[in-house]
Amino acid sequence: YFVSYYDYYQPEAYVPASDTFIEKDAKINEQIDRMRHAATRSLLERRDVLIVASVSCIYGIGSAEVYHDMLVHLRCGETIPRRELLRRFVELQYDRNDIDFHRGTFRVRGDVVEIFPAHEDERAIRIEFWDDEIESIRAIDPFRGKVLEELDGVGIYPNTHYVTGLEQRKRAISAIQDELRERLIELKSENKLLEFQRLQERTLTDIEMLEQLGFCHGVENYSRHMSGRKAGEPPPCLLNYFPEDFLLLIDESHVSIPQIRGMYKGDQSRKSNLVNFGFRLPSALDNRPLQFDEFWEIAGQSIFVSATPGTYEMEQTDIVVEQVIRPTGLLDPKIEISPVGNQVDDLLDRIRERVASEERVLVTTLTKRMAEKLAEYYQEMGITVRYLHSDIDTLERVQLLHQLRQGRFDVLIGVNLLREGLDLPEVSLVAILDADQQGFLRSASALLQTAGRAARHERGEVVLYADRITEAIQTCVRVTQKQRALQMAYNEEHNIVPQSIKKPLRTLDAAWSATGDEEAKPVEELWAAEELAMYQTPAQIKAEINQLETDMLVAASKLEFEEAAELRDRIATLRQLEFLLTESEPMNKTGVSSPSL
Repeated sequence: YFVSYYDYYQPEAYVPASDTFIEKDAKINEQIDRMRHAATRSLLERRDVLIVASVSCIYGIGSAEVYHDMLVHLRCGETIPRRELLRRFVELQYDRNDIDFHRGTFRVRGDVVEIFPAHEDERAIRIEFWDDEIESIRAIDPFRGKVLEELDGVGIYPNTHYVTGLEQRKRAISAIQDELRERLIELKSENKLLEFQRLQERTLTDIEMLEQLGFCHGVENYSRHMSGRKAGEPPPCLLNYFPEDFLLLIDESHVSIPQIRGMYKGDQSRKSNLVNFGFRLPSALDNRPLQFDEFWEIAGQSIFVSATPGTYEMEQTDIVVEQVIRPTGLLDPKIEISPVGNQVDDLLDRIRERVASEERVLVTTLTKRMAEKLAEYYQEMGITVRYLHSDIDTLERVQLLHQLRQGRFDVLIGVNLLREGLDLPEVSLVAILDADQQGFLRSASALLQTAGRAARHERGEVVLYADRITEAIQTCVRVTQKQRALQMAYNEEHNIVPQSIKKPLRTLDAAWSATGDEEAKPVEELWAAEELAMYQTPAQIKAEINQLETDMLVAASKLEFEEAAELRDRIATLRQLEFLLTESEPMNKTGVSSPSL
């Protein structure tokens, strides 16, 4: 799983019009960072690997060769001075922390060295020495200290993809210094004294940090020198970690291809200002996403996957495969066109009919304001409803979709997020308001994608509220009717009765952590009702969590790790109890339960 690991990201930027410099500010999601490291590690160690990636895969990361060359191999019986091993861990950007042991750190206790690898989530490595010989290597639970597995050897990968060896770092620093001298001469000749001072102070500080620590803030801006590339050469990215014969599937290609095409120019526009006004060296421009043609030079054999392929995909391929027959026999949804004038109240009657059958409804509007106002109105009419738009953060969106499937509410209203990728078998009705308003949100592709959300249910139906039949509506109706006819003929020929998709409902935690045949129980089965009854409000649970966290830290400081681990598990249980109790509270007018969201 390889997507952007930022929960929040404010890129470094300069606005000349107001003379405003914006420092880079970011918050990294530790879980996603771990999965990125696990992805690159798997690609370097084996061939049977499937990576699910976003457009983040075309952005520069460290060189695959350097990342692999920095790997530290350890084997039982090997002789290596303990001090040398610790030095190598520091070179891999691991921090020593003997108190707070977490991913990306190591700790030392006499002849025992423990390290928490960047790609691991629940396993650390314990290395025991006899003098300078490695006596044993064990995988351990980092919190309980319990031995999980005896190992003959282990490989420790760097804690960052931007890691470099000492000799390579020296060459990079020398190259940075050479570029700085050339750039300062250029700025001075143009009488840009302010830019001269800015660039000199900032770059010299970065060079000092690289010399002393091997790392600096914004080190990615020197990635060209770190990897030894020439000016203008594409940066190494995730695709460079794959073998040459890998297969690329571009899902929802009608959206993904334009996104890949547009990343480079937006990035260069921002960084050009930083370079021109003395905040960065020109080499910072080479820390960038791939250009469109560079992407295809690496991509190789590719498959476009889309219900509504764009012009580019159709021009590039000689083979088109239409997969319109579903083994479940499900038909494309019926499409009805209804007048706009009474769309809100007409839809309310349709919603009540679906709710009575314990089915769910998706509604798409043209604006966020409309989504919020509609949710408020339906809430007053007695419908349990939520809204979903770009202001709702990513993890909260996942929660909302999960709760819709659970039946915690019946209607979800959105703008442009209820399209590609949503697989909600409980949804039997999709309503598209103002469907005759021509534009991106009501294009043929958008209508087809949105209508497809009702294709998972045997009673799937789509209502287009429109006063005129646009070309986009005509296309949507024509394609849907054609695919319905093909499926109906197939069903009749093979005596198939359409059945709604059966998709198990997992807990949110299980969706991230379940592997193999591991079964995840519904949330309601995790705790008995009497345990929930111990707490009257989320505030009571929060107070208990705060106290347990304090107790856990005290236990850890006393090296009582088993007790600390038990407290940790109890905290995790209480957090989910807090979620359940919060969800049982009445919702406010916007359809968002208070105070959880």
